[in-house]
Amino acid sequence: MEHSLKGKKIVVIGQVWPESRSSAAGKRMLQLLAVFQSWEMEIYFGSTAQQTPYSDDLSPFGVKEVAIYLNDERTDQILANIQPDWVMYDRFMIEEQFGWRITAQCPDARTILDTEDLHFLRYARQELVKKGGGTIADYWYSDRTKRELASIMRCDLTLLISPVEYNLLVEHFHLPAEVLWVLPFLEPEISQEEQNSWLTFDQREGFVFIGNFIHEPNWHTVLRLKTEIWPLIRKQLPQVKLHIYGAYPSAKVMQLHKPTENFWVHGRAADALAVIGQARVLLAPIAFGAGIKGKFIDGMRVGTPNVTTPVGIEAMAEVEEWPGFVAEEVDQLVEKAIELYQTEAVWQEKQLKGIELIRKKYNKTACIQAFKSKLIGIDTTIDAYRKSHFLHEVFKYHSAQSTKYMALWIEEKNKHKKSE
Repeated sequence: MEHSLKGKKIVVIGQVWPESRSSAAGKRMLQLLAVFQSWEMEIYFGSTAQQTPYSDDLSPFGVKEVAIYLNDERTDQILANIQPDWVMYDRFMIEEQFGWRITAQCPDARTILDTEDLHFLRYARQELVKKGGGTIADYWYSDRTKRELASIMRCDLTLLISPVEYNLLVEHFHLPAEVLWVLPFLEPEISQEEQNSWLTFDQREGFVFIGNFIHEPNWHTVLRLKTEIWPLIRKQLPQVKLHIYGAYPSAKVMQLHKPTENFWVHGRAADALAVIGQARVLLAPIAFGAGIKGKFIDGMRVGTPNVTTPVGIEAMAEVEEWPGFVAEEVDQLVEKAIELYQTEAVWQEKQLKGIELIRKKYNKTACIQAFKSKLIGIDTTIDAYRKSHFLHEVFKYHSAQSTKYMALWIEEKNKHKKSE
C-alpha cells in the first residue's frame, strides 16, 4: 500500500493569522493549507498575533484553531495534547520562539520552515540601496543571516519560493540541497472563461501599483514612483492616473496622495484582482526585495501587463518570456511604461505571455505532487534522514538550548509581574 499523509496531524504556527486580501504571504499560506487539506491531513493553526477584521476564515480548509502563547508553559500542554506528526513554522522568527518547545514536547514531529522569502537577502538588498555602496555580498553576513541559517539548520525541510534563493543557500552558504525545497506560488492554468472576462485594452485606463505597506520594498517603490518616475510619465500622458493600493498604509504613505498630479493613494483594495484588472498597466519599479512577487501573479491572472526591474522578475521568468517590460534606469522605465500604455499590439502580446508563464512555471498539480513525494520520503525515513543530516540535530541541541533558557527567563519574569 502506498504511504500517504492522510490522517497525519500538522500544526502550523503563524507569525500572523493569514490575510490573503492584504498580502501575498497570506495568499501563500492559504495555498499551503489547501494542499494539506487535499492530502486529508488534520490541520491545526495557531498564532500569538490577534485576529483582525481582515483575517481569513480558515474553516473551509478544515482547520482547527488553537491557542498558542509566547514564553508561556501553557503552549507545552497544548502541543503535548495534539502530538503532531508535522509542524510548520511561518518564518524563522517563529521557529526561534517555538522550535525548542516542539523538540521537548513532540521530538518525533517532522519540522518544516516556510521562509516566505529569505529575510536576510531582502534586508541585505535594502541596506545596499540605502547605503548606496559596495556589492550585495557585503551585506549578507549579518546577525539576521546567522539566525535564519541556524533556523534552517534546525528544521527537517525548508520551503523556498525562489530558485535564486535555493542556489544562494546551496552554492554560497553550502547548505545541503536535500533539506531545501523550492515551492513557488501554486496556480491553476488561466482558463478561457477567465480570459473572456478580462477588460479589453480600450476598456481599461490608468496605471496601478499594489502592495502591503508593512513590507518596506513596497513603500520604497511608491516613493520612487512619486518622486522620480511618475512626474516624467505625466509630462507625456497628462490625463492618465496612477492608482496606488495597499494594506496598512501609514500616514507618510497617505500623504503622497495628490489628485492634482493624478497620483491617487487609495489604501487597502477591497478586491486586489479587480483593481489590477481595471488598469491597463501594472507599474512596479521594485529596487530591492526577495522571493517572487504576488502582485505579478495577480496581474497575469487578470491580463494586466507590467513594467518592472530585474529584481522584480528575479526567479519568476527570463526577460524574453516576461508579460511586460524589464528595465533598470528611470528613463527606460518611463519609456517602456508609455510604450506599453499606448501600443495595443505590444500590450496584447505581453498579455499572452502571462497566460503561458502561469501554465509553464506555476503548474499547481505538478508542484503539489512533487512536494508530496518529498514529504512522504522524509516521513517514512525520518530516523535515517536525521542521521544523514546530523548537523541539524547538533544545531537543534545547542541553539535551541540558548533560545529555551531566554524564553524560560522571560516566562519567570512574567509570572513575578503577575504575582506582584
